[in-house]
Amino acid sequence: MTEPLSMNPGTATGLKPVAFDSWLEHFRNNPAHQKEIESLIEWNQPSSLDGPTRRAFVRSFQRFELGESGDGKRLLAKAALEGDATYLAALELLVHEEQKHSALFRRGLDRLEAPSLEAHWSDAVFTVLRRTLGLRTELGLFLIAESVAMGYFTALAERAPDPVLRGIGRRIATDEQDHIRFQIDRLHQGFRDTPRAGRMLIGLGWGVIAGGAAAVLAVDHGPALRACGLSPARYWRQAMGEFRRAARLVLANPGAEPLGPLAKDVR
Repeated sequence: MTEPLSMNPGTATGLKPVAFDSWLEHFRNNPAHQKEIESLIEWNQPSSLDGPTRRAFVRSFQRFELGESGDGKRLLAKAALEGDATYLAALELLVHEEQKHSALFRRGLDRLEAPSLEAHWSDAVFTVLRRTLGLRTELGLFLIAESVAMGYFTALAERAPDPVLRGIGRRIATDEQDHIRFQIDRLHQGFRDTPRAGRMLIGLGWGVIAGGAAAVLAVDHGPALRACGLSPARYWRQAMGEFRRAARLVLANPGAEPLGPLAKDVR
């Protein structure tokens, strides 16, 4: 369902800032595409999930709903200091898309007849960590989180044992593919003056964080992954592969041509 990240990152064209006009246009136009995908979800179709499977998705959706619900104020304040109005406007729209994901998970919880969570330790740890860091490091953490979660969203979209949950997965996975590419394009700019040795050390640090994040997701969402036909161990391997592809695109050649948004297809 998803397009791979492991494309040729291009050749260096000089360390010039990335232009975010295409991204701003993408995020402004994306609501129409999102509505088209949502129109294909059979919201009123009866669910046939058994008790254990329903509880597995309740636990999973509660955690994702909480994690996607932030307002992004601190992130946007850091981005505003960079002085790129086009990037800031695009980032504001990305934050809004993440809030829409929270609403979709909440709608999934309504289908599962379950409430939202008010707090969870993993979300609290991630929030405290990223709020103490600069923009580049915070965006790196978002890239890690989004890349390791793609395997979950893809499994949900393709193999969840409920048509509405599959539709929610597809809707979110489609956005997240572009969110990862957007973060990569901005991180290219953030690393343009970082020497190769420094980027290698950062990559090692990212790998440790990604391994831990993927392990937490594998354990915390294990029953839901199994309900989608994906063992936690296999998910972890796939998540780390997705992360490594994204990290390579950021760190191997910060002067590469921007990835830009993916072409859209709802079929």
